[in-house]
Formats: sequence, structure tokens, C-alpha cells
Amino acid sequence: MTDSNESLMLRREQAVARGVGQIHPLFIERAENATIWDVQGRQYIDFAGGIAVLNTGHCHPKVIDAVKRQLELYTHTCFQVVAYEPYVALCEKINALVPGDFAKKTLLVTTGAEALENAVKIARAATGRAGVIAFAGGYHGRTMMTLAMTGKVMPYASGMGLMPGGVFRARFPDALHGVSEDDAIDSIEQIFKNDAEPRDIAALVVEPVQGEGGFRVASAPFMQRLRALCDLHGIVLIADEVQTGAGRTGSFFAMQQMGVTADLTTFAKSVAGGFPLAGVCGRAELMDAIAPGGLGGTYAGNPVACAAALAVLEVFEEENLLARARTLGDMLTHRLQQLAAGDKRIAEVRGLGAMVACELMTGDGHPDPELASSLVIKAREKGLILLSCGQYANVIRLLVPLTATDVEVEAGMDIIEACLAELG
Repeated sequence: MTDSNESLMLRREQAVARGVGQIHPLFIERAENATIWDVQGRQYIDFAGGIAVLNTGHCHPKVIDAVKRQLELYTHTCFQVVAYEPYVALCEKINALVPGDFAKKTLLVTTGAEALENAVKIARAATGRAGVIAFAGGYHGRTMMTLAMTGKVMPYASGMGLMPGGVFRARFPDALHGVSEDDAIDSIEQIFKNDAEPRDIAALVVEPVQGEGGFRVASAPFMQRLRALCDLHGIVLIADEVQTGAGRTGSFFAMQQMGVTADLTTFAKSVAGGFPLAGVCGRAELMDAIAPGGLGGTYAGNPVACAAALAVLEVFEEENLLARARTLGDMLTHRLQQLAAGDKRIAEVRGLGAMVACELMTGDGHPDPELASSLVIKAREKGLILLSCGQYANVIRLLVPLTATDVEVEAGMDIIEACLAELG
């Protein structure tokens, strides 16, 4: 007999490190597209997508078929020992997709954090500098260097002591909380005045839309100001597109909508449809700054994950998922704005494409993480998987697969509406 969610949670508590969090006390048995079933047979609409990993849905047939074919050939050689064509083919396609009218090269790795680590390594090698500027509210991973760049201590770095030095924190524009674009640029200038000269800064790392930070969108004018500042001082601009990439925002990379190009772009999450793959793509002269042997990893660019990613790219073309992301974003935004019109607890609805969120506040204008938490729990009870995020844990983010049907999306939004009414 299959274990229940409760019995599996007890086993988990005994076997798994406490630091590995779990948002929903559920164990999955199977999944298809935007639906998951737990071990007790209960069905849920998935508005989390494995934290932005399943833009093409759970177990997309084309992705699964590509993986099965690759499994019959070989599963691992280590690309640095004996190479394989899917790695090269994927790099060629990523080079063409990443914005920028210049020669590009790509490095494949396994996780988003690993991609960010390598982007910083490349920037440091190319510039001969060591410093990094990142933003408050940004999230770049859980390794030591990426924790230094991640702009939120709890829970990611709590109790671990100080992270590596040489990382300086700027403010990110957030009109709702009183941070203008001028304030954000001025905070960078203050770093140059108070902490580190521009000639000591190798890279400026920014998410075009902050993920864990609450889906705060960088405007095109702000990104243009960052580009100009980096150009002025010879700083490498790194776009962290781990969560925004693979079509979530309505273009394959969000920077395509920003009017500027980054020098290096990191990607991961949905690019391989649930299989672990990440990478860095950028200007060829920067990517070649590190000598052979300085980049890579045992599992980096695993052939099975490469096969999955190539299939994902085909699915995006065949099913026109970029247009679907824009349509889906309009649907989600419209429903949330309708709710906000009659519910002042929804202080702001924001996002780009299908990367949509709403921020919840109390009646006296303070962040309301309790309401966000209650909404996540109550939605689960009604059959909807949600995620919260934000610096104050008061933002509800919607990451439904782009392949979800309109019926599923509207049903999920109906659950959100019903939950907010019950929590009124």
C-alpha cells in the first residue's frame, strides 16, 4: 500500500536535512501538463511549475520522447573527456537566442547557481577585477558566492556567517516601497564613492525581473541606464535570466524587451523542461577569457538534459509558446486586477508576460506575509498549488505552465478568488 502524505512526511523528517525546506506537505505520484496527483490520489492545478521550471508543463510528450531516445544511446561521458553533438547543438541554438548583435559562445552547467558562479568567474578573468555589484531583493543561488550576491539573508544565509567579500549591494527600483530608479542609480554611485572604485568592479548582476524578490520588473529605461553605467566604467553587465528565461516573460529572454543587451546571460530552470541544465552565454571574447580546463564540471551539460533542452526549444516553436506566454500573462493580470479593484489588500499587480504576481498589504499599508501564507495553504486545500515570494514574503507569484489550458488557468484563478473571499 502506498504511503500517505503524512507518513512520508514523518519519514522525511527522520531522513532529510532540516535545512531542506518544503512548502507543501505533499508527495507527488504523477503529473501531466499543469496537473499533479499526490500519493493519495488527490488532484491539484499547478501554479508553481517547480519554481518556474515547467514552462512546457509536466512530462511534455516531445521532451520525454527525446529523453528516452537519448537514454538508449549514452547517459554520460563528461563533455570534457569525450564530447557529444547535443551539447554543441544546444550551444549553437542558445547563441542565436540570447540577445546581442555580436559573436557569442556558451558554457553549459547543471544549476542556476553554478551558472552565476561561472559568470562571475568569467567577468573576473576578462576584466582583471574582483568586485561585484548586486541588488537588494535579488536571488542568485545558494552556493557561497551566489549567497553573497543574493539580497535576502533569511532563510538562505541565516546562521552561516559572513559570505565572501567584494560584493556590494545596490537598491532595486520599487515604487510601492518608495525606491525610485534615481534612488537605485544613486545607490550604485554611493558604492563607487564609499566602498569600491569602478575600476575594482568586474560585474554588475541584475535580474530583469526579480524572481524571489517579488517579480519586480526592471523598466527598459532603468536597464539602459545600467548599460550606460557599465559601458562608462568597463564593467561586465550580467543578466540573470534563470527564472525569466525560456519564454516565461513572452520573449525567450526578458532582456529582449529591455532595449539593451547584457554582456553575459545566465539561464537554467525551464530551458530543459524539468531536467537539470543551466549555462552562461555571452560575448565570445569574454567567454574565452578563461583557459581550457578553467570551466566545466563532471555533469555539466549532461547529454540527457541537452536532449531535453533541444526538445523544449522545438516545443516553443511548434506550439508558439512565446505568444501563449503573452496571452496567458494578459489573462492572469486581468483576473488579478479585477480582484484588486474590490480588494484593497492587493496593493499591486505586476509582472512581465506570464511572470505575474500580486503584493498583499494590510489595511494600514504594511506587508502582509500572514495573508500570503494563509492564501497558499487555503488554495492547496482547494486543489491549487501556489508559491509566495518577496522580501517580506507577502507576494503571491503565478508560474503556471505555458501549456496549461484556459479552463485550468481560470479554475486556478477562481480558487484564488474564493480563498481571498474566505480570508476577508
